[in-house]
Amino acid sequence: MAIVVEATYENGVLRPHQPLPLKEHEQVRIMVQPAANWVDAAYGILGWTGDPRDLRYLAEDVELDPQEGP
Repeated sequence: MAIVVEATYENGVLRPHQPLPLKEHEQVRIMVQPAANWVDAAYGILGWTGDPRDLRYLAEDVELDPQEGP
């Protein structure tokens, strides 16, 4: 049975945000994947078919932001 669990890493320990359906001392295999940033999470919503790196550049480059640019 595979489950996806949101957790926070603090003081060297992963702390799940909700109780897990596990028995005490049950061994598990964990794959850690940091939460996606907003660009990665939004990729595909607008139908972007280009390279994700180009989208990241367009979304995050300060020079392209009319409110923060030169």
